[in-house]
Amino acid sequence: MKGKILFTMIAASVLAVTLIFYFLYVAVPPGQVQGKYGIQIAFSQLTFSNPVGICSAGDGSNSLFVVEQAGTIRVFQNAADAAASTVFLDITDRVLFSGEQGLLGLAFHPNFSSNGYFYVDYVEPNPTRTVIARYKTLAGNPNGADKASEFVILEIAQPFPNHKGGQLAFGPDGYLYIGLGDGGSGGDPLGNGQNRLTLLGKILRVDVNSPSSGRNYGIPADNPFVGNALGYREEIFAYGFRNPWRFSFDSATGKLWVGDVGQDQIEEIDVVEKGKNYGWNIMEGTLHYKGGNQTGLELPVYEYNHSLGYAIIGGYVYRGSALPQLRGAYVYGDYGSGRIWALAANGTNTLLVNSNLTISSFGIGENKELYGCAFDGKIYSLSAPAILGLLSSTPKAINGSACPGATLLQQTPHR
Repeated sequence: MKGKILFTMIAASVLAVTLIFYFLYVAVPPGQVQGKYGIQIAFSQLTFSNPVGICSAGDGSNSLFVVEQAGTIRVFQNAADAAASTVFLDITDRVLFSGEQGLLGLAFHPNFSSNGYFYVDYVEPNPTRTVIARYKTLAGNPNGADKASEFVILEIAQPFPNHKGGQLAFGPDGYLYIGLGDGGSGGDPLGNGQNRLTLLGKILRVDVNSPSSGRNYGIPADNPFVGNALGYREEIFAYGFRNPWRFSFDSATGKLWVGDVGQDQIEEIDVVEKGKNYGWNIMEGTLHYKGGNQTGLELPVYEYNHSLGYAIIGGYVYRGSALPQLRGAYVYGDYGSGRIWALAANGTNTLLVNSNLTISSFGIGENKELYGCAFDGKIYSLSAPAILGLLSSTPKAINGSACPGATLLQQTPHR
């Protein structure tokens, strides 16, 4: 009798674990729970149009700003029950919105709370060019911008309608960093990635506080090509990029993490340092792409092939408190597959969730928590379902692929 009871208890336990596994990994629709984490809508009452960026101003207001590709920035309070957003800036009349072009980047000055300055990256037509411009908030209204206050910092001619980059960020050194793609087409036909006479295919670093030499910005004295006799652009911080759509600084270490969108086979993550060459278009990730001297090229810290996705969306090193098991890991995703991963300091890459979302960007709030934009118009956050604790209290790493394999989507905002 005792044996039958024991057998029944064991069978019931096995069945319970099997059911839990089934509902978590089989029955639950893809993108809800995969591996250790889930994904959820962060602000259920808010929807945006083609959101391509999300960030905070760092001014203690607890506001979040969403960049809409057509030329609008909207603002709202970072609260789950936020009922509405308002227009912060509308420059749709001057933005070229088509395919990968539009309003692509936003960064707030480190002293935004006192000077009201913020910076945008957008594409303007006739002629087609990238514009880096400063705006100022309205007097007494940090949630409203003065459209007439535009002060153009820099303009870069664009030869094709894709590969614009678009990320702006102030580094821990107080300088403004600007990400520019190789100018477009396919395979970098103009050789811009390796050409230091042009700003395309580069990460730039400029001093917006100290204009000099007739420019609306200054060149930091320790930029790698300052004073060169070869005509190399002194704004360049690092080069050899195809389309560094999104990059970020680790708030704890200051390291610069770049997600560089690939061509035919590889998506790559680079930790970028001053003056170094990250390979495009001689290399695509660790693969040889085109003829050229490979000596001294910097290889990615991680890469994945096109069986897992085809347009990397660079993220952030997580320093929040809601997901302590991710602290210190670089969280990033893929536009094409919707997968979101975490790359740990030891090089282990873990699939967090297969969201099936068309992810366009990640951002950090003042609370250091991570958010993501998708082209369904929603803002998302990650979650760790409590029920998974019944299975294991220790995260199981799912190793990512770092091997070479598809053709990039023809119309994305960051191809």
